Amino acid sequence: MTGAPAADEREAVLEVQGVDVHLGNRQVLSDVSFTVGANDFTGLIGANGAGKTTLMRVILGLQPPSSGRVRISGREGRHRSTIGYVPQKFVFDPDMPLRARDLVALGIDAQRWGIALPSRSRRERVEAMLAAVNGLQFADTRIGRLSGGEQQRVLIAHALISEPTLLLLDEPLANLDPASTQEVVSLLAKIAAEQNIAVLISAHEMNPLLPVLDRIIYVAAGRAASGRTDEVVRADVLSKLYGDHVDVLHVHGRVLVVTGAGEGLDLHGHEGAITDGEVLR
Repeated sequence: MTGAPAADEREAVLEVQGVDVHLGNRQVLSDVSFTVGANDFTGLIGANGAGKTTLMRVILGLQPPSSGRVRISGREGRHRSTIGYVPQKFVFDPDMPLRARDLVALGIDAQRWGIALPSRSRRERVEAMLAAVNGLQFADTRIGRLSGGEQQRVLIAHALISEPTLLLLDEPLANLDPASTQEVVSLLAKIAAEQNIAVLISAHEMNPLLPVLDRIIYVAAGRAASGRTDEVVRADVLSKLYGDHVDVLHVHGRVLVVTGAGEGLDLHGHEGAITDGEVLR
């Protein structure tokens, strides 16, 4: 997907302009601006605590910005019916009597009141969406008894069945094994292309996303830099973002970001070290 036109050269699905967020006496986001264009697959990358989830909440209208504005498909306000959302953490009780197909069907009625009556068209929509995420084989399994990767597929289907123009995913790859991670990333890229959906996916590790990214938003210390990956993930850009010296290393096809003269290069993510594509402060 690299080499795609810049987001501002085509229709903007999401515009974030000069967003600041203060929580108490702490400034969580500072002058964050970026655009996600139609059909863009964009990674929101940063270490834990960098402000990614707060930014997601601002986009969803759940956290008012202290200043700045957010426009979805050219409109401001809390109306977010054109957004599909997969939250960061969702724990299902294994004995909860909710099948995968039941959870997907709930996404049809997200913007409606009342109890929907069963119908052939609803069943067909649910079947089609489960098929799109390769989930028909576990459609009748209780959601709490699915693996982490299977649950992510169902949550993605739930978010997409309302036919949004923008899909937000908050750390959907956390706690997945490498095989499940690659399956989810490939699936997202395929669905986004087939259904003409713009995707904004947050992650603390960029490497699994690199093959499918059009653009990247790198968040550090509440500030953000955005553009193509080769424009953003550079020592000069990230050093300015962090306000400290940063090295960008390419090792065996992976990108490593290291702060402070390379100290603490450690792939296990200890304090003051880095993991793939992540800086821990």
